[in-house]
Amino acid sequence: MFLRVFSFLILVIFCTSCDKFLFSKKNQLPDLDTIINFNEVDFSPSFAVCDSLVEKDAKSACFRTNIHQKIGEELQKKVLTIKDSVDEIVIVHLLIDAKGILKLEQIEASEVIMEQLPTLDSLLAISIQNISKIYPAIKRGIPVKTKYILPIRVQFKE
Repeated sequence: MFLRVFSFLILVIFCTSCDKFLFSKKNQLPDLDTIINFNEVDFSPSFAVCDSLVEKDAKSACFRTNIHQKIGEELQKKVLTIKDSVDEIVIVHLLIDAKGILKLEQIEASEVIMEQLPTLDSLLAISIQNISKIYPAIKRGIPVKTKYILPIRVQFKE
């Protein structure tokens, strides 16, 4: 009888004491930074000219300036004829993939510009292909795909 009571007591103590110890693997893992903003990159895409800049804003401004300048130079090489004077802004959606390849995704232009310059989309595509190497955007040390919206002012006088 004494042995049964003693065994029962040991069993009760053993069963109730197990919840005092935490054997979970979950508690052994380090805490990770789980909040990631997928709308921003750590480093924006850049050209070789902009690599010497350290500040994020300065590097981004350098990229914007250079891409506007390079596309503008390519478009100015083309001879375009129009009927009426035009002064409008065309929105160009660009995609820079993780390898740094620039692709024309979409063009938003008014009907006036599309009537006056029906070859504008092909001219922009050729201009974008002629742009030199771009280094892709970086997020957490990994090259990532980014979208870039480029406003281009189209201004022609009769």
